[in-house]
Amino acid sequence: MKVNKKSWLALGGLAVASIVLAGCAGSGTPADSDEGGDASTELTVWVDTERVDALKDAAEAYTEKTGVEVDLVGKDVDNIKNDFIQQAPTGRGPDVVMGAHDWLGELSSNGVVAPIELGDTAADYAPVALQASTYEGTTYMLPYAVENIAVLRNADLIPEAAASFDDMIAKGTAAGLATPFVVEQGVEGNPYHLYPYQTAFGAPVFGTDAEGNYDPTDLQMGNEGGFEFATWLGAQGAAGAFNTDIDGQIAKDKFLAGEAAFWLTGPWNVGAAVDGGINVAIDVIPSPTDAPAQPFAGVKGFFVSSESDNKVAANDFLVNYIGTEDVQLSLFEAGNVLPALTAAADAAASDPIVAGFQAVGAEAVPMPAIPQMGAVWEFWGVAEAAIINGADPTATWQKLVDDVTTAIQ
Repeated sequence: MKVNKKSWLALGGLAVASIVLAGCAGSGTPADSDEGGDASTELTVWVDTERVDALKDAAEAYTEKTGVEVDLVGKDVDNIKNDFIQQAPTGRGPDVVMGAHDWLGELSSNGVVAPIELGDTAADYAPVALQASTYEGTTYMLPYAVENIAVLRNADLIPEAAASFDDMIAKGTAAGLATPFVVEQGVEGNPYHLYPYQTAFGAPVFGTDAEGNYDPTDLQMGNEGGFEFATWLGAQGAAGAFNTDIDGQIAKDKFLAGEAAFWLTGPWNVGAAVDGGINVAIDVIPSPTDAPAQPFAGVKGFFVSSESDNKVAANDFLVNYIGTEDVQLSLFEAGNVLPALTAAADAAASDPIVAGFQAVGAEAVPMPAIPQMGAVWEFWGVAEAAIINGADPTATWQKLVDDVTTAIQ
């Protein structure tokens, strides 16, 4: 899927209809309900400062329909989670907070979020978005965006997508490139970017139960496929395909300079590539095996505070106003991240770059939000970096598995 600078920049002009939502809200006035505590006439909604404008029309429409004022409060994205956890129990926090699905384990453990009811609208969202919004069988988040990595290809250097990981390296080498492929690593490794290759060997971090919930007692990265991945990773490190000297900035610089034809990264770097004059194509992640390379999906959304005095209104505002095509497209325009609502995602995918990330995201799996994932992050990247740099793959991977197992227990 190729795109030039003109078509990517045209995203800013994506036609989004006016938000006419008066007929979307459920019957009755949520502010008059006795459910969820003593109802108030105002909802306080904490959002990323860059997305306040994208929600203004929805807030005004909701107020016009219900009489409930919506106070949109812009917050620093780096502080919003901790501020919410600290303030929610005191009753001084918001009714609704914008955040990421991988906060769910921490938010649930702290008891600061309430379940939400999607009702019949659940089927309108991408399956990975719904899965990520659910924790221990309960839905806690209204999803609005799905983000995953993919391969950016310089289509002027390599006209066709690679059929496999080996084919990708071969194509770049044949084009005369000393560094055909780049991916962010750094001295402590970067397992987020390497995870698609690990899944291709059949070694996800955790197994899942019958409902699709991650099972922290089933550490699948310790299975045979995990050791096969470690061996492959060591071989690729020795061959130079992975390099801990390559951090995010160096990877970007090499791709923009035309020194690398393939770059495994996320949509957050597309603008720099397009502005740099690269004819960007978005490819599925070439797999080192016959199985697909499945990246993590990060899902963004909105949570209702467990301490809100107006949970019914908060749920109504999220499901019937934020969960509409127009609003999700407005949020897309504010951040260029694929909408979680299928209709909005399909509309955004009229642009080939968005369509490319959507295709890769169809194979993505939610990043585990369970608290035990913290133990994995603690040891994972360092172990992979050591393997890339020549440490014994089997012994290093076994130590990783043992360390994680002990930390979880």
